[in-house]
This record gives sequence, structure tokens and C-alpha cells, in this order.
Amino acid sequence: MIALKLPEIKDFMNKLLGTETFDHFLIREAAISGSCTWALDGSLHTDFYSKEELAAQGLTGLSCLPFGHVRTQCFDLIKGKRTPSYFKFVFLLSPANLARTLEQSHSSFLPEDITGMFINLKYQHGSLLLTTGLSYRIFSADKSLEQEWDSLVKRFLKKHEITFEEL
Repeated sequence: MIALKLPEIKDFMNKLLGTETFDHFLIREAAISGSCTWALDGSLHTDFYSKEELAAQGLTGLSCLPFGHVRTQCFDLIKGKRTPSYFKFVFLLSPANLARTLEQSHSSFLPEDITGMFINLKYQHGSLLLTTGLSYRIFSADKSLEQEWDSLVKRFLKKHEITFEEL
């Protein structure tokens, strides 16, 4: 797990809410506090959709919605003259990207060994912090996948010209 400070908050928020940069991540949860707190549970309710709709929208087999499905609503909650006092977003790597990550990193772990690979964003007291996390279904003392995930997140941020400082 790593912790990164994102000092260019306005630029980052534009990329988060105004572009498709994070749309391929699944949104596990979000909370946005201003005059009240809005909580979002990203759990996908498959019974809301027909099988055809699930397939057409690329939702088949997902447990959470892709962030792109709720990004505009999150933007609407945050935009305005006043900055929220607090927000948190918990992103999850999709099953397809998890499998691809394991394959490309030549990891000995199988997709069923991993509960999730996470990116957590938290804004509080005028500071924006990103942390990574990995949750296993099995016990392992091997931390190589965590190190690979941390490295991939830093490369993702650099690729999208998101400035960060390691803490």
C-alpha cells in the first residue's frame, strides 16, 4: 500500500469528474459532504436491467458499476461556488483488468485469490490523498502483487499527467 498526496487538486478533479480518465474503474462507494452528506453505494443491482441491457452496457459479471455510469451525478454534487468539506471515492479494478494485471505481471496469484485491487481517494482539510490497497481471499506472505499494483497506479497517474507526492 502506498499513500500519495495529490497537490494539484483542481487539475485532478477536472480529470476525475470532467474526463473519462477513471471511467473504466468500478466505483465501490463514494461519500460527498457539503451542506449534507451524499453516500453512493456502487453495488450493481442486476435485476434492474434486462440481460440484453447488461450485455450492451458491458455490465455482465460485474458487482459494481463502472465510474463512468455515475461520474456526471458526482460532478453535479461537487460543482458550485463552495468546495465540499469532505469526499471519498473507493475505486475497484474490474475483473477483466484484474485478470489482465495478474497475467501481465506474471503473478502466481489467480483472479479468484484476489477480492479486489483498490484506489482510495479522500479529500479532507484542503488536502487530497490517494491510497492503494489490495484484498486477498487467501493468506499470503507474498507482497509482490501489492508492489506491482502500487507501481501500476503510479504509472497510471504519470500517464495522465497527474502530479503526486509520495508520503
